[in-house]
Amino acid sequence: MSGIPASISRRAVYARRTAVAGGLAALLASLTLNAPAAQAAPPTPPDAATVRTYLAGLKVSAEGTMDGYSRAKFPHWSTQSGQCNTREVVLKRDGENVEQDAKCAAVEGTWFSPYDGATWTDAQDIDIDHIVPLAQAWRSGANTWTTAQRQAFANDLTRPQLIAVTDRVNQAKGDKDPAQWMPPLDSYACTYARMWVTVKHHYGLTVDQAEKNKLTSVLNGC
Repeated sequence: MSGIPASISRRAVYARRTAVAGGLAALLASLTLNAPAAQAAPPTPPDAATVRTYLAGLKVSAEGTMDGYSRAKFPHWSTQSGQCNTREVVLKRDGENVEQDAKCAAVEGTWFSPYDGATWTDAQDIDIDHIVPLAQAWRSGANTWTTAQRQAFANDLTRPQLIAVTDRVNQAKGDKDPAQWMPPLDSYACTYARMWVTVKHHYGLTVDQAEKNKLTSVLNGC
């Protein structure tokens, strides 16, 4: 820049760089603000290929009895932080625009139930489903666990074991395994099977033959 003092030249270059940086920052902020909201959901299970290897490794055994079973032997919902228990944490995680009161109860929000495709705006219409039901776990090996182990299972937020769904659909499921019940929405079958097997794999629970056959069929179609 012949004839232009070096100090002015440097200031001009700096100004241009600052303007470019500011423009990029504004663009990134705009993209962030306008990006679609993340889908609220439980932890994502491994892909179907991985889960098929999990299923192959599960012990096949006839289901045990309900002798000695009680939901009280699976203490829930545990306090997670402050006044928030596991149920309220899942309601917050799986919902959209969830507002909680001073006691952490969900008082406002929207919940989409992937089992049946229904959308709810009242938390009272939502159940927190144990993907592998407590009674099913009992019959599959949890009867030999300590109470602390069963409590960890019943409140597991790390594995895909808890999900917010329509209450009446959860009640229809009861303690059935996939050979006896699958989510009404066929489009959720693969995800449900992956979640089920992932949980049983992690906890070393058994599967009966009909259950394994159904899971194999579903996963082979994923």
